[in-house]
Amino acid sequence: QVQLVESGGGLVQAGGSLRLSCAASGTIFSINPMGWYRQAPGKERERVATISSSGSTNLADSVKGRFTISRDSMKNTVYLQMNGLKPEDTGVYYCNILATGRLYWGQGTQVTVSS
Repeated sequence: QVQLVESGGGLVQAGGSLRLSCAASGTIFSINPMGWYRQAPGKERERVATISSSGSTNLADSVKGRFTISRDSMKNTVYLQMNGLKPEDTGVYYCNILATGRLYWGQGTQVTVSS
């Protein structure tokens, strides 16, 4: 079993920055692929950024140049640095991890960007 705990969400003005953290614990034996997704009200959950076991990153076109995903493997923690936030970035941000053949999700953290 794996648990994920996200933190760092909040209310910020457009143009501001936030840093989300997601700490994984439980049955983790290796460096696992992790990612950030978000879901805006009335919309489907969408991929924001992912980081592979080797450290390769992939960002959605809508956040390229503004967001950065990174990880601290020793702490089993993944981060999402969000700069230049826009109102359309508002939503609940979820992290996930692929471990022991399953995909686990955190409970989500709210990000609200005011115009």
